Amino acid sequence: MEFFRIKRDIPFMRHALIFNAISVITFVLAVFFLVTRGLHLSVEFTGGTVMEVAYEQSADLPKIRGMVESLGYADAQVQSFGTSRDVMIRLAIRGGETSAQQSEKVMAALKAADPSVQLRRVEFVGPQVGSELATDGAMALLFVIAGIVLYLAIRFEWKFGVAAIIANLHDVVIILGFFAFFQWEFSLSVLAAVLAVLGYSVNESVVIFDRVREKFRERQARHMTTPQVLDHAITSTISRTIITHGSTQIMVLSMLIFGGATLHYFALALTIGILFGIYSSVFVAAAIAMWLGAKREDLLKPQKKKDDGQPELP
Repeated sequence: MEFFRIKRDIPFMRHALIFNAISVITFVLAVFFLVTRGLHLSVEFTGGTVMEVAYEQSADLPKIRGMVESLGYADAQVQSFGTSRDVMIRLAIRGGETSAQQSEKVMAALKAADPSVQLRRVEFVGPQVGSELATDGAMALLFVIAGIVLYLAIRFEWKFGVAAIIANLHDVVIILGFFAFFQWEFSLSVLAAVLAVLGYSVNESVVIFDRVREKFRERQARHMTTPQVLDHAITSTISRTIITHGSTQIMVLSMLIFGGATLHYFALALTIGILFGIYSSVFVAAAIAMWLGAKREDLLKPQKKKDDGQPELP
């Protein structure tokens, strides 16, 4: 399905050096903010108090969130749990306060607004649990990266695998850089979004590389250089890119606008990842494959010989 078709190839690779320079600058800035400012980790990673409360009627989450924040817990997470009447509250560790003191203070404020509220459960999530979650998250990210490289190296060739994973890491680091610069809360849901972006971004690279391989197999494309083949592959998939990424972006923006505080940072990470995923597939993955010297022979099987000893054209 195509909305339109561009008959003349757009010379993307002609400007690859400029866009790669922009990518390097953006990447370096993201790393700088990660090192100097760091991520603002959520309760799951740092430890804190987890409370479950129940109301007789549907809970007013914005009102509850405002009351909790008025107590000085600006980074508290307030979300529905199970039903609309059950609410989970996560409070970060604050110096000089125990988990019991935190829960008592919050319950006093909630009961002052609605005496029917009941405390179901209070738990303290220690820093050790948070450290374990951070380690598991990092391991999950490494396994995803290794799997993508192996898959692309087998399906295409190692140059394309390296190009795709560099583009993917470019997207991930930039997402983390945004969260470090603005000090947005980095939670497990955001980590899930980052892992989703890895798989989503590599899909676009695979589509472009597939088109590159198809073009290299055509006899009439023998005279074309690698940059020309890459330009053709990218141009011929633009309509598909607009349909796929456009529809996905509309859905993610809907979550960002209407999903509330619970889905806000999850949707925000996906929004950034999708936008940079499109960019990196064209100006990072394809360009790096070109710089690495990808050529026709890398994607085609060795020539077989006919009975007369002459090579058979692939």
